[in-house]
Amino acid sequence: MTTSNDDLLRALGRVEEGVRRLQEDFRDEKAAAHESRATIHARLDEQVDRINRLDTTVAISGQVDAQIRSEVQSLKETVETAHAPAVADWKRIKMIGLGISGLIAFTGISIGVFASWASETAVAAIRHWLKIP
Repeated sequence: MTTSNDDLLRALGRVEEGVRRLQEDFRDEKAAAHESRATIHARLDEQVDRINRLDTTVAISGQVDAQIRSEVQSLKETVETAHAPAVADWKRIKMIGLGISGLIAFTGISIGVFASWASETAVAAIRHWLKIP
């Protein structure tokens, strides 16, 4: 079996063509891998931006909540101090009203007891005067 130069050259050409195709395949794979990594990095950057915005939003919300709480507390203190005299006056008026109501009730009971005693005494006096047994 003798191989001629033409056969060797053909074989060498096939090998060279195979190497060229392998190089193209590797180049295509390398480009596809680069695009894939670029897409992954872009997505990661987008997620980082979203997380940063979320952190900022949470921090701002916390600050707003704290500010609202302090304002509500200061308003509560202001209302309590501004209306404390009025509330104290109403409590005093209520106690005076309860005292007056108690005095009226005691007077009514006293008048009722006196009227009952006086009526029996008057009946006894009238019977004695009219000589009714």
